[in-house]
Amino acid sequence: MGLVTQVFRDSDLAALPGHIAIGHTRYSTMGSSKRANAQPILARGQNIELALGHNGNVINALELREDLVRDWGSKFAGTTDSEVIAELYANAPGETWADRSAHCMRRLRGAYSLVMATKSELIGVRDPLGVRPLCLGKLDGGWVIASESCALDHVGAKFVRELEPGETVVVDGTGLHSTVWSGARKTHAMCIFEHIYFARPDSILSGQLAYKTRMSMGAQLYRQHPAKADLVIGVPDSALAAAVGYSQASGIPYGDGLVKNRYVGRTFIQPDQRMRELGVKLKFNALPQVLEGKSVVVVDDSIVRGTTTPRVLKLVREAGAKEVHMRVCAPPIIAPCHFGVDMGSVNELIAARKTVEEIRQYIGADTLGFLDVPGLLKAVGVDDGSYCRGCFTGSYPIPVQLEMDKLQLEKNVAGARHDPAGNELPAMT
Repeated sequence: MGLVTQVFRDSDLAALPGHIAIGHTRYSTMGSSKRANAQPILARGQNIELALGHNGNVINALELREDLVRDWGSKFAGTTDSEVIAELYANAPGETWADRSAHCMRRLRGAYSLVMATKSELIGVRDPLGVRPLCLGKLDGGWVIASESCALDHVGAKFVRELEPGETVVVDGTGLHSTVWSGARKTHAMCIFEHIYFARPDSILSGQLAYKTRMSMGAQLYRQHPAKADLVIGVPDSALAAAVGYSQASGIPYGDGLVKNRYVGRTFIQPDQRMRELGVKLKFNALPQVLEGKSVVVVDDSIVRGTTTPRVLKLVREAGAKEVHMRVCAPPIIAPCHFGVDMGSVNELIAARKTVEEIRQYIGADTLGFLDVPGLLKAVGVDDGSYCRGCFTGSYPIPVQLEMDKLQLEKNVAGARHDPAGNELPAMT
C-alpha cells in the first residue's frame, strides 16, 4: 500500500529474479483501497497460473464473479473487477491465448487494458472497444507493454505502436505473437478524457501527441469563447498546453500566473470531500507580480465536482487580477464515467446540477466558456463515431446502469445474487 516511491526501493527491485515483470499503480474505480485489492493479482485456474494488472472498469463484474464461484469454485480475496478478470482468464477454456481472450471478451463488458504474466509469457490485452490506451515498445531485444508511451521513454524503450481494440499480444521464447478478436469494434471508443486530462502530455494517443491535441483544444476554445484580456494562464499542469493554444490563437500573451505544489496529488480523485478540500488549499499558489492589475483568461482542462475551481479563481483575484475569464477545454460533465475514471455520482457533478450561468456565479468568474462536444472532436481531429464521450452526453458505447456503486462487490453478501447495480435478486430455485 502507498506510493511507488514509498513501496519500492532500488534494493527491492535489484533483488527481484526472473526475466518477466509486470507492475501496476492502482487507480481505484471498483473496490476500496486496501491491501487485498493491490495489483498485480494472482490467479490459479485449471491449467494456468497468472498475475494480472488492469486499467479500466468492467461493469458486469458482479454477475461474472457469481458465475465463477458457481461454475469453477473460484475464491476471491479482494473486491475488485480486476480479480474477476484474472479468475476469468485463469479458467478460460482454450489452448491458446487467442482462444482464452475470445472467450473472455465475449463475456466481459466494459473497459480493460491488461498486462499478464505467466512463468514463461508476457501478455497484453486491450478490450474490444479500445476504451483505455495500451502500447507496445522494444527494449534491448525484448518487449515492453505499457498504458502510455511516456513510460517507454523513461526506460529507454522505443515506441512501436498502440494495440488495436480487441488485440492480444503474447511474448514468449519464440518472439511476439498477435491476434485480434473477430468481434472487436471497427473504430475504437477510447475515452476522450484521456486526451483532455488523463494522459500525460508527452504520450501518444491514437497516433497523436497529447500536448499538440491539447494546444488544438485551446485554440478551438478561443474560437468558440473569445475574451478581451491582458494575459492567458493555465491551471498547472494538465491545462498548460491548452493555455498556450488559446494564447497563440488569440494573440493574448501567455504567462505563468499559478505555481503548483509538486508534493500534492490530484484532488478530484481523493477518496472523500474533506481530503479534496484540504488538497486544494495546498495545491496552488498565485504570483501577484504577474497577475496584479491584469484582465486574465484562466484555462483549465475540466470542471468535475467544482471543488478546485472556486479556490483557484479566488487565488487569482487575491493576487490582484481585475477580471477573471474562465475557459474550460472539456464540455460540461453531466454524467459519471463507468469505464475507469472515478468522477463520482451524478449528484456530485456540478454541471449535472447547475446551468453554465449558475456555475459561473458559483466559481466566481466574470465570464465562463466550455468547449462543446463538436469543438472537442474537431480539436482531436475526428468527426465519426470514435471516442467515448459519455460523461458529456450521457450516451455510452455500451448500455450501462445510470448509477453504479464502486463498492458493489464489498456489499455483496455471501450466497445472494445481485444485478449489475448491486441490487439483490430473488434466490434461484
